[in-house]
Amino acid sequence: MAVSAFGSGHFVLRDDVPFNGVKVFSATMFQRRAELGETITAWIADNPAKHVTEFVVTQSSDAQFHCVAVSVFYAEH
Repeated sequence: MAVSAFGSGHFVLRDDVPFNGVKVFSATMFQRRAELGETITAWIADNPAKHVTEFVVTQSSDAQFHCVAVSVFYAEH
């Protein structure tokens, strides 16, 4: 029997700025999950015209795999 679990969290940086774009980062394998923060930080640094407004972190699992997804909402002018 597969067991599934879901969790999510929201972190709003700028609730006064509407977003007009979203970038989703996800990882299933352990090493990729461990590097996810650095991957997102590098993307933010490489895209200075995108002003991050919110992060949504979602985690899901079954009997074998754990997946973490980070949705980065941004405003680009």
